[in-house]
Amino acid sequence: MSTRKAGLIEIAINGNLMQAKGNFTYNLGAPKREGIPGADRPHGFKETVQIPFIEGEATDDSDLDVEALIRTEEATVTLKLANGKVIVLRNAWYAADGNIQTEEANIQLKFEGLSAEEVR
Repeated sequence: MSTRKAGLIEIAINGNLMQAKGNFTYNLGAPKREGIPGADRPHGFKETVQIPFIEGEATDDSDLDVEALIRTEEATVTLKLANGKVIVLRNAWYAADGNIQTEEANIQLKFEGLSAEEVR
Protein backbone atom coordinates (compact mmCIF):
# COMPACT_ATOMS: atom_id res chain seq x y z
CA MET A 1 0.00 0.00 0.00
CA SER A 2 1.38 3.38 -1.00
CA THR A 3 1.88 6.04 1.64
CA ARG A 4 1.32 8.79 -0.95
CA LYS A 5 -2.06 10.36 -0.24
CA ALA A 6 -2.11 13.54 -2.32
CA GLY A 7 -0.26 15.39 -5.00
CA LEU A 8 -0.32 14.68 -8.71
CA ILE A 9 -3.72 14.47 -10.35
CA GLU A 10 -5.04 13.89 -13.85
CA ILE A 11 -8.31 15.20 -15.31
CA ALA A 12 -9.80 14.00 -18.59
CA ILE A 13 -12.98 14.87 -20.48
CA ASN A 14 -14.16 12.04 -22.74
CA GLY A 15 -10.63 10.62 -22.54
CA ASN A 16 -8.91 13.88 -23.54
CA LEU A 17 -6.39 14.96 -20.92
CA MET A 18 -6.50 18.51 -19.60
CA GLN A 19 -3.56 20.34 -18.04
CA ALA A 20 -4.73 20.24 -14.42
CA LYS A 21 -3.68 22.97 -11.98
CA GLY A 22 -3.86 23.07 -8.23
CA ASN A 23 -6.61 21.82 -6.00
CA PHE A 24 -9.67 19.97 -7.31
CA THR A 25 -12.92 19.37 -5.45
CA TYR A 26 -15.47 16.65 -6.11
CA ASN A 27 -18.79 15.47 -4.72
CA LEU A 28 -20.27 12.05 -5.49
CA GLY A 29 -23.82 13.36 -5.14
CA ALA A 30 -24.96 11.41 -2.09
CA PRO A 31 -28.06 12.90 -0.45
CA LYS A 32 -27.31 15.69 2.01
CA ARG A 33 -28.78 15.08 5.44
CA GLU A 34 -30.02 17.92 7.61
CA GLY A 35 -31.54 17.66 11.05
CA ILE A 36 -35.15 18.66 11.65
CA PRO A 37 -35.28 20.58 14.94
CA GLY A 38 -38.36 20.41 17.11
CA ALA A 39 -39.29 22.60 20.03
CA ASP A 40 -38.50 19.70 22.37
CA ARG A 41 -35.72 17.71 20.63
CA PRO A 42 -34.42 16.73 17.19
CA HIS A 43 -37.22 15.06 15.25
CA GLY A 44 -35.02 13.30 12.71
CA PHE A 45 -33.52 14.39 9.45
CA LYS A 46 -34.40 15.17 5.88
CA GLU A 47 -32.44 14.36 2.76
CA THR A 48 -31.98 16.68 -0.20
CA VAL A 49 -30.43 15.91 -3.55
CA GLN A 50 -26.89 17.04 -4.29
CA ILE A 51 -25.58 17.38 -7.82
CA PRO A 52 -22.40 15.32 -8.38
CA PHE A 53 -19.52 17.49 -9.60
CA ILE A 54 -15.80 17.82 -10.27
CA GLU A 55 -14.28 21.30 -10.03
CA GLY A 56 -10.84 22.86 -10.38
CA GLU A 57 -8.62 24.74 -12.82
CA ALA A 58 -6.69 23.87 -15.95
CA THR A 59 -4.17 25.68 -18.14
CA ASP A 60 -5.58 27.33 -21.25
CA ASP A 61 -3.08 26.43 -23.96
CA SER A 62 -3.20 27.04 -27.72
CA ASP A 63 -4.69 23.57 -28.37
CA LEU A 64 -7.67 24.06 -26.04
CA ASP A 65 -10.94 24.89 -27.82
CA VAL A 66 -12.57 27.00 -25.10
CA GLU A 67 -15.87 27.35 -26.94
CA ALA A 68 -16.15 23.56 -27.33
CA LEU A 69 -15.23 23.07 -23.65
CA ILE A 70 -17.96 25.47 -22.51
CA ARG A 71 -20.53 23.69 -24.72
CA THR A 72 -19.62 20.24 -23.31
CA GLU A 73 -22.63 18.01 -22.58
CA GLU A 74 -23.14 14.27 -22.05
CA ALA A 75 -19.45 13.88 -21.16
CA THR A 76 -17.58 11.41 -19.01
CA VAL A 77 -15.13 13.25 -16.76
CA THR A 78 -12.47 11.34 -14.85
CA LEU A 79 -10.29 12.63 -12.04
CA LYS A 80 -7.34 10.39 -11.14
CA LEU A 81 -5.95 11.05 -7.67
CA ALA A 82 -2.46 10.42 -6.30
CA ASN A 83 -3.87 7.96 -3.75
CA GLY A 84 -5.02 5.64 -6.54
CA LYS A 85 -8.71 6.57 -6.57
CA VAL A 86 -10.46 7.51 -9.79
CA ILE A 87 -13.60 9.64 -9.68
CA VAL A 88 -15.89 9.09 -12.68
CA LEU A 89 -18.60 11.66 -13.43
CA ARG A 90 -21.11 10.55 -16.07
CA ASN A 91 -23.55 12.43 -18.30
CA ALA A 92 -21.71 15.59 -17.35
CA TRP A 93 -22.01 19.16 -18.58
CA TYR A 94 -19.74 22.20 -18.20
CA ALA A 95 -21.15 24.23 -15.31
CA ALA A 96 -18.58 27.01 -14.70
CA ASP A 97 -18.90 30.55 -16.01
CA GLY A 98 -16.01 30.24 -18.48
CA ASN A 99 -13.70 32.78 -16.85
CA ILE A 100 -10.09 32.67 -18.00
CA GLN A 101 -7.26 34.44 -16.16
CA THR A 102 -4.42 35.60 -18.37
CA GLU A 103 -1.62 35.92 -15.79
CA GLU A 104 -1.16 32.13 -15.54
CA ALA A 105 -3.61 31.04 -18.28
CA ASN A 106 -6.06 29.55 -15.76
CA ILE A 107 -9.46 28.38 -16.95
CA GLN A 108 -12.14 27.42 -14.50
CA LEU A 109 -13.44 23.85 -14.79
CA LYS A 110 -16.67 22.72 -13.21
CA PHE A 111 -18.57 19.75 -14.47
CA GLU A 112 -21.84 18.59 -13.01
CA GLY A 113 -23.42 15.29 -13.95
CA LEU A 114 -26.19 12.82 -13.36
CA SER A 115 -24.05 10.31 -11.48
CA ALA A 116 -20.58 9.87 -10.02
CA GLU A 117 -18.64 6.99 -8.53
CA GLU A 118 -15.36 6.37 -6.82
CA VAL A 119 -13.32 3.58 -8.45
CA ARG A 120 -10.43 1.98 -6.59
